[in-house]
Amino acid sequence: MAKVGMVSLGCAKNQVDGERMLAKLAEAGFEICADPSLCDAVIINTCGFIEDAKRESIETIFEFCGMKGSTNIKAVLVTGCLSERYRDEMAKEIPEADVVLGIGKNKDIADIVKRALNGEKIAEFSEKTDLSIDGERLLTTPPHYAYIKVAEGCDNKCAYCAIPMIRGPFRSRTMESIVAEVENLAEMGVKEFNIIAQDSTRYGEDLYGKPVLAELIRRIAKIEKVHWIRILYCYPERITDELLDVVAAEDKVCKYMDIPIQHASGKVLKSMNRAGDYNSIVNLMKKIRAKIPGVVLRTTLIAGFPGETEEDFAELCNFVKEVKFERLGCFAYSREEDTPAYDMENQIDEDVKARRADIIMELQMENAEEFSQKMLGKTVEVLVEGYDEEIDAMIGRSYMDAPDVDTRIYFVTNQDHYAGDIINVKITQVNGYDLIGEEIL
Repeated sequence: MAKVGMVSLGCAKNQVDGERMLAKLAEAGFEICADPSLCDAVIINTCGFIEDAKRESIETIFEFCGMKGSTNIKAVLVTGCLSERYRDEMAKEIPEADVVLGIGKNKDIADIVKRALNGEKIAEFSEKTDLSIDGERLLTTPPHYAYIKVAEGCDNKCAYCAIPMIRGPFRSRTMESIVAEVENLAEMGVKEFNIIAQDSTRYGEDLYGKPVLAELIRRIAKIEKVHWIRILYCYPERITDELLDVVAAEDKVCKYMDIPIQHASGKVLKSMNRAGDYNSIVNLMKKIRAKIPGVVLRTTLIAGFPGETEEDFAELCNFVKEVKFERLGCFAYSREEDTPAYDMENQIDEDVKARRADIIMELQMENAEEFSQKMLGKTVEVLVEGYDEEIDAMIGRSYMDAPDVDTRIYFVTNQDHYAGDIINVKITQVNGYDLIGEEIL
């Protein structure tokens, strides 16, 4: 049978969609190959969220289309957010791609690959809600951690964001489906489960009449072989006392909260169609720290949103200094067509946006170094991820570090360890964002 490979771009939510497609292909008898350049068919699972991501997706499509004729590649298939977002343009503007699919056609991927390998040119789309949110997966993460997508789509309609247009309305999986998936993956050896959705804190509202993320976490925590549960993408206005109590009380839940805030100025937040203001968000962060001792807070911010004045930006800088997030990313605003913010007045110059984002990250570097210094001498539980030949040290992550987006801990040991092992490491040195330590037996 033919070999199929995949390049999955963008967020972990898109990666889960790719894993479901790979499972369908394997079930149909295709050989799944880790090196796409050696395959007969390559699927580019694109991201279409912001300009940089779109550019990367397009470059990747052209890269693999350019390999046809000089490698085994006979068909390049494009799916994911970019092809869903630009349905009409993709097939016309990139005729080199053999297949362009909307996300609702992912369920038919095995049949479509067969047709493409027989020389058929395909451009097919269906309802966004045809995208399956359940089903088997072929993990593309390392075997010791996985992402658990608990819901699809979004109804929040933030002014800068194209996700509701691309992904459709918010819809949750059933609790039974999620628990069964976690049980199965835990039996396969997965230790860390990262809970994801466009808005995780809204989970269950459409099915059960109210958000039930806290109840879901309690049920997952009862699964014996689950070691870590990490909650990502929590909207600040939907963080309840019940959820905080669960994070604080359940030993398996990482004392880590990812809360995309985007800004601190009440005026800018209102323009973004987001809730809250400086004081309400600061008070929420204080409340979380009081309820969950040792919690690590992560956020993302946008600099240079239309109409952001120097005073608004100064407020954002003061916010970063006051809250002292342990983990923070800041991005220059990306002007996305078909979003409300695209047509807003007072668009900000690209250089100004970039400078403001850099200033925020410089402030965050000071926060991160201050936090790292406080870790000196402490012993933390570490999930081993592998060995770094360049620095001759093992690498791993603690509860403080989500995969892909956060830092790692480098450590020395005289024991044999493998990815997925869990050990204790005493922090002995700091190098910028990174912590360095030694195993404690």
